[in-house]
Amino acid sequence: MSRAEAAVRTPRLLWSLGLLRSEIATTFRRWRTLALLAVLAGVPVLVGIAVRIETGDGGGGGGPGGGGPAFLSQVTHNGLFLVFTSLAVTLPFFLPMSIGVIAGDSLAGEAHGGTLRYLLVAPAGRTRLLLVKYATVLTFCLVGTLVVALSALATGALLFPLGEVTLLSGTSLSFGEGLLRALAIAVAVALSLIGVAAIGLFISALTTSGIAAMATTVGLLITVQILDTLPQLHAIQPFLFPHYWLSFADLLRDPVYWDQLQKNLGLQALYALVFGSAAWARFTTRDITG
Repeated sequence: MSRAEAAVRTPRLLWSLGLLRSEIATTFRRWRTLALLAVLAGVPVLVGIAVRIETGDGGGGGGPGGGGPAFLSQVTHNGLFLVFTSLAVTLPFFLPMSIGVIAGDSLAGEAHGGTLRYLLVAPAGRTRLLLVKYATVLTFCLVGTLVVALSALATGALLFPLGEVTLLSGTSLSFGEGLLRALAIAVAVALSLIGVAAIGLFISALTTSGIAAMATTVGLLITVQILDTLPQLHAIQPFLFPHYWLSFADLLRDPVYWDQLQKNLGLQALYALVFGSAAWARFTTRDITG
């Protein structure tokens, strides 16, 4: 690469990083984003209080006979299990709904507000702007998941004892090793949402109405979740993006069961590729009037 080419690429790279920082800062300063994070942080608190009240009345706190996640019964013995329980509670709806709102509004909201065309000035370009938008949504995926995990950890520490972690397979780990498992699970949950993020971005590229894009994304999420529960559709369910979401529980086994986790990550990558490409094809050819 010549010095001239390097000189051109460096400002463009710096400009792109600056655009990404600006986009992330703008997204997380919005009241809507803060409200979504507040809701996500509140779910573990409500779950923890509910378990505390139930066990205080002599209940079992969930488990196989209580209709909750497999590790819900462990919350009263170790507050760290509230992290796993809260992620299991928020993953089917609260987390993907929040992602759908952020992704759905990413392009359509800018178009509706009349700011999208100003973001497309050189040296941004449509492809680079689309990547920045997607990276911002993925950042929210990680932040939202960590907010749930940290809120659950703090609530669990206040309401329940902490100590050694007994995995679903019966193996005991130290509390520090349990924290590492919790971090790995949070990352796995965040990665489980990249498919929803790509779908939301694609829908956002189809319209100039942020509300319509958000509603369509959330509606599609609910519809697919329902389809994934119908036994008559068992043949297509392994191809639905939420089908392997709860496979993160396999990280609570020793040894870890990797089969479902790998299928989940592969499926999410496929959705990201297909709908990311569709979003790129639409966004790079549409007439930007807003």
